[in-house]
Amino acid sequence: MLRVLTLSTLFPDVSRPNFGVFVERQTLGLAAHPDVDLRLVTPLGLPPWPTAMLAHYRPLAAVPERETWKGLDTRRPRFVTIPGTRGRFHTAALVRMLRPLLAEIRRDFAFDVIDAEFFFPDGPAAVALGAHFGVPVSIKARGADIHHWGTAPATAAQVVAAGRKAQGTLAVSLAMKADMAAIGMPAERIRVHRTGVDLTRFAPRDRAAGKAALGIAGPLVVSLGALIPRKGHDIVLRAVASLPGVSLLIAGEGPERAALEAEILRSGASDRIRLLGSLPHADLPALLATADVMALASSSEGLANAWVESLACGTPIVITDAGGAGEVVDTPAAGRIVPRDAGAFAAAIADLLADPPTRDETRNAAARFTWEANTAALYEHLSGLVDHFRDFHGTPRHSAA
Repeated sequence: MLRVLTLSTLFPDVSRPNFGVFVERQTLGLAAHPDVDLRLVTPLGLPPWPTAMLAHYRPLAAVPERETWKGLDTRRPRFVTIPGTRGRFHTAALVRMLRPLLAEIRRDFAFDVIDAEFFFPDGPAAVALGAHFGVPVSIKARGADIHHWGTAPATAAQVVAAGRKAQGTLAVSLAMKADMAAIGMPAERIRVHRTGVDLTRFAPRDRAAGKAALGIAGPLVVSLGALIPRKGHDIVLRAVASLPGVSLLIAGEGPERAALEAEILRSGASDRIRLLGSLPHADLPALLATADVMALASSSEGLANAWVESLACGTPIVITDAGGAGEVVDTPAAGRIVPRDAGAFAAAIADLLADPPTRDETRNAAARFTWEANTAALYEHLSGLVDHFRDFHGTPRHSAA
C-alpha cells in the first residue's frame, strides 16, 4: 500500500468551491486507487492581524481546521502570510507550521511520499519537510506557480531550488516542462502529467435547448476564467462585439469586472454580451455544450482544464499559443490557435461558425485526457519515487519528528 501525504494550497473549501477543482479531482482519483492510502493537507495563508480587519480573509478564517471533504480526511492548518512581502516568507512560515502537524499525522500514518500539488509555496516547503521526515517529494507545476512565482525576484530562487532538490517533478504539458527547464530545473527529471476530464459529465447536449434556456438566439461564444488581465476577456469581448448577431457569455469573477462592464457599454453590444459571475463547476458542462465556440485569450497557461472540458462537450476552442495550446489543438476539429488580439480572435471565431467541425470530431480531441489515465500515471510516478528512494536510502524514517 502506497501511503501518500498530499499537500496543496490550491484546493477548494466551503468558501471557495471552484478554487483548484482540478487538484481536487486528481486527488480524489488517486485516493480511490486500490493500492493508495492518502491524507490531505491544504494550508490556508492568513495575515497575522485579526481577519476582521480585511474582509477578504473572513471566509477563509471560518473554514474548519479539520474535516472530511468528499470522503477525505482533510487538514486545513493556517500559516502566516504578510501582505506586501510578495511571498518572500511564505515557505518559512509554511514549514514552521507544518513540521509539528506532519509529525502528529505520521504517528498514525507513516506516509511514504509527499505529493506537492502546486510549486509555490508548497514545493519548497515539501522539499524541506521531505528532508526532515526522510521521504521523497514530488512537486507538480501547473502554470502561474512557474510563470509568476518562478520568475518573481522575491520567490524565484526558492522555486528553482525546490525543482532541483525534489526527487520528482511533474508538468501539466510539454510546454510547461520547457519553461521549467528554462529557469534552471533539470529537464531529465521532469515528467509530463496531463490533466483529465470527466467524459461522462462533459459531453455534447442539445445546443438549441441550451440556448433557449439562456434566452439566446443565434451563435454563442463562451469564455471561462477569473476576471483578471492574464485571461484576456477584454480581447474576446472586443472580438465578439465586432461580429454581428454573435453573443458572448463570460463565466468568472475577479478584479476586472468593473473594467469589463465598462468595455461592454462602450462596445455597443450590451444586448448580446453578458458577465455571468462565478458559476459552480457543476454548471459548466451545460454552458460549454451550449456554446458554438469557447474562446480564451490567455497570456499564459499550463494546460487549461477549460480547453479540454470544452472539447469534451464537442465545442471547438479559439485560444492563444499559451502553454500547452499546441498539445491540445492539434487538429482543425479542435479549433484554432491565434495571436492575442481581437482581430485574430474575431476571424477565427467567424471561421468556425461558418464551417464548424462535427461535434464527434471535436470531442475526439479530448478522448486522451481521462482521469483514469491521470490516476494511473500519478500512481506509477509516486510509487517509482518511493522505490527508488528506498533503494538508495533505505526504508523511510517513520519515527522522525
